[in-house]
Amino acid sequence: MRCPFCGELESQVKDSRPSEDGAAIRRRRLCPSCGGRFTTFERVQLRELTILKRSGRRTPFERDKLVRSIAVATRKRPVDAERVERLINGIVRQLESMGETELASSVVGEMVMKALKSLDDVAYVRYASVYRDFKQTEDFAQFLSDEGLSEDSLAEDAEP
Repeated sequence: MRCPFCGELESQVKDSRPSEDGAAIRRRRLCPSCGGRFTTFERVQLRELTILKRSGRRTPFERDKLVRSIAVATRKRPVDAERVERLINGIVRQLESMGETELASSVVGEMVMKALKSLDDVAYVRYASVYRDFKQTEDFAQFLSDEGLSEDSLAEDAEP
């Protein structure tokens, strides 16, 4: 494994243990060149997934991109990091078990929205605002009424 600090191609595994309810292996590594320590995770990947974008472009599925988008939606929300990790693992397992190697980005987006709705209403609306590309406040109001959410309940929920 390449060292993220100095770029050395070799590193030593100092510790390995199961992680994410046994769905991954966490490895602590040491770079013999610079002495840097870092952690890697090894996960099972059932198949290579390709995402078909709205524009028609095809890109490989990136778990890290999913993690980042959910992290943005849940930022500063009272959501347990372990629940978020389970949510992400569940989405990835669902995608891999669909039997398709090519999935429309809309399938992934709708799956994330459904999962976030069960996790946190504010995170759900944040994600939806980007995913559905809201342009005006009326777009938010329409979305909230369609989903049976009120602006007042979201405002109360958003307060620390």
